[in-house]
Amino acid sequence: MKLKLYTILLTLSLLNCKAQDTTLYVGTYTNGDCEGIYKLTFNTTTGVLTNKQLAAKTENPSYLSYSPDKKHIYAVNENEKGMVSAFEIQDNGHLKSLNKVSTHGAHPCHVAINKSGNKAIVSNYTGGNASIYSIKNDGSLTEAFQVLDHNIDSTVSHVHSAQFYKNQLYISDLGKNAVSNYQLENNIYKLVNSSMVDLTNNAGPRHFSLTNNGEFVYIINEYGSSITTGKKNKNGFDKIDEDSTLEVNYEGKNSCADIHLSKDEHFLYASNRGENTIAVFKRDTNKGTINKIQTISVHGNWPRNFTLDPTGKFLLVANRWSHNISVFSVNTSTGMLKFMHDTKISEPVCLLF
Repeated sequence: MKLKLYTILLTLSLLNCKAQDTTLYVGTYTNGDCEGIYKLTFNTTTGVLTNKQLAAKTENPSYLSYSPDKKHIYAVNENEKGMVSAFEIQDNGHLKSLNKVSTHGAHPCHVAINKSGNKAIVSNYTGGNASIYSIKNDGSLTEAFQVLDHNIDSTVSHVHSAQFYKNQLYISDLGKNAVSNYQLENNIYKLVNSSMVDLTNNAGPRHFSLTNNGEFVYIINEYGSSITTGKKNKNGFDKIDEDSTLEVNYEGKNSCADIHLSKDEHFLYASNRGENTIAVFKRDTNKGTINKIQTISVHGNWPRNFTLDPTGKFLLVANRWSHNISVFSVNTSTGMLKFMHDTKISEPVCLLF
């Protein structure tokens, strides 16, 4: 009788663990051993990564984004002849290629989808422009219907990321040292502010996070190793805070990379390439200001991208040069991180749950 009860409990436990499994897609650079986009199984109870498989063979898929219904994935192909690829997710998690179209610029490094799932925007780093696409009902991409060219003067443009927010479009340009604001009018995005928040000299805005209500923006600066906080006003954002991502005694070179808010928006996380850390900030949800509470090693080299898992209880870091993904547990009350373990994979640069 005891053996039978034990067997039942063990079976229920195993079923529960399986129910907590979710898929992590990994974008890589395909210069060496990697062939494209990989899929791994992540257990949201244990934090363990298993079952690495090639999900789609494609060149340099250095950034990935889901459609809102998570039935499709879009990936940039970061090459001299920039392309963006659309995939349909199969029942087994593998990706079926739908189509691939030009990004009209070299070395695309970011792709974002609007909440309606009918538009995509790709940022071309070397091309210095951003291309906007319609998404068809089957998930495939049209040719770009608008290209926003930032190469309008002698200053070299490096468009690094973009986000849709309602009828607004925000674009971060590391070369121009500015985040610009476009507004949708008659299905065309028109520039309304070429620099929507003041940035320090050559800070180098790379990625940014918006609060759900659009009232605050947090911009991570690649060159300045800092986070600029802006509060919404009538014409853009007022800068209300500027915080270093580095420890006060760190003297080496550093290039900031990625930034994410926790789901409850109480905490903010940022990655340092060079110091090779994640900086953790506690956020004042009323004022919008942030205060650093932790700096923790990524247990790897060159953390280009990181993500929080669907439960918010784990944070995973893609360390490009050490060829590993580090897994941290998140104390959801304090925001603090604790290193758990890592998984080897060649040149991981984007993580997508």
